[in-house]
Amino acid sequence: MKIEFFIFASETLRNNTLDMKRLLPIFLLIVGLTISLKAQWTSPGNGTTYTLPDLVNVTDGVVTNSGTVFSINADLTISERDVLKIDNQVARIDAPGVLLTINGSMTCTNTDRVKLYGAEDAPFKMRFENATDCLIKKMYFSDGAGIKLIESDVTFNDVKFVYFTRDYCNAVIDIFNCNPEINNCYFMLNQGAAVSSPANGQASPKILNCQLDTNVDGINSPQINLGPGGEDTIYIVGNDIYTLYASWYVGGVSVADLTGVGSTKVLLKDNIIREGRYGYNQQGQTISSLIIGNQFINNNHEDNPMNGGSGISIYGYSTNNKAVLRNNIITGNLWGITAIYFHDIDMGTEDEWGHNEIHDNGNGGIIYDLYNNSTCDLMAVGNDWGTTEVRLIEDHIFHQHDDPSLGLVTFVPYVGGEDELDEFVIDLQQFDPSTMKLYSITGQRVSNKPLKPGIYIAVVKHDSQTIAKKIIIQ
Repeated sequence: MKIEFFIFASETLRNNTLDMKRLLPIFLLIVGLTISLKAQWTSPGNGTTYTLPDLVNVTDGVVTNSGTVFSINADLTISERDVLKIDNQVARIDAPGVLLTINGSMTCTNTDRVKLYGAEDAPFKMRFENATDCLIKKMYFSDGAGIKLIESDVTFNDVKFVYFTRDYCNAVIDIFNCNPEINNCYFMLNQGAAVSSPANGQASPKILNCQLDTNVDGINSPQINLGPGGEDTIYIVGNDIYTLYASWYVGGVSVADLTGVGSTKVLLKDNIIREGRYGYNQQGQTISSLIIGNQFINNNHEDNPMNGGSGISIYGYSTNNKAVLRNNIITGNLWGITAIYFHDIDMGTEDEWGHNEIHDNGNGGIIYDLYNNSTCDLMAVGNDWGTTEVRLIEDHIFHQHDDPSLGLVTFVPYVGGEDELDEFVIDLQQFDPSTMKLYSITGQRVSNKPLKPGIYIAVVKHDSQTIAKKIIIQ
């Protein structure tokens, strides 16, 4: 739309002045209308697929092109049914301060990385709302203000996110009522969390094989900060999560259900969570997690141990806050594992050993490998505590033996414990296996009869004590 203005000379200066006074409000109105007409562009929603060169031709200056750089100069909306397609057409998209909204679909199936930049003083914003079939692959997002996913299951594959502010949302990717997949992505030096979801929605993202490098500046927040999950499981698998600066009070991963919404399920597997304020925090009412094969190392960036520093913290408002821990390494943290208030934690049972490696966690000169700050009993059978001396393991666990009001931690038998158990020899015909529980030296429960000759661990419980003996059956 083009508007031209013509001013005709009047006979006298007075008439010219009066005419200008009359024309000025009309002029300002028309200019304002012109600016508003050009301030944004919305696709018609008729099923059209647009490339960036297409948008240059149809948006009347909202999208322009200069060589290999496409500039988005005003807010741009891709309507329902329409598609924005970016496939190796550009080296860079320049979008200072604009909002790019996707209500239809966006696909970026690049083989070479395509860059989308904002301006340092005017970062761009993105919003996916009720969007479908969105695949963002091999992109480089820099200087953004946040990406909101609202009921939009977007897939991000091999995408880099750097230098995002918190001007639009609290995280690089903020999720509401959807289950996106974030795979093989890299987040570095962003002001907020890499991924977050609110307490008043439900989201079950898949965060897989990503690298989270020193995100969250100036606020007390984890790099992955999730509220309650939906019907699907939250997958946090194969990620490397760390911070380079000890002065940053940055946590690793937090999943919280503070309002009892639904039933949150978490798979936390094969991650390395290190050098942060804490490793993993699980807090709330109805959460069930499987924590397996992770490394929680040197999460000690906290000046006050009363405020954090756990490799794993389970803070339950009821015993519906459940966690199963298997094959994890937990070392160098201010606290190894903290169990607070109410919980149902399984760190290893008599039938299935935990095989977690938990040692050298502590603060104030005291080792705290496991701190059961609750009235709930806790099974922690078959773990490696970094020592075979039962007295030292007991010293490194805070529970009922230290404070009678707390729950009991059962940690015998444990890995390596057979080396320091007393030996005695009995006759197979005189042995009654029903009077005690037997384990192989590898930690497997033995229940078959008759028992084969060999070395076993016998565990007998008497009152609040658990006694383990190595026995040789001949």
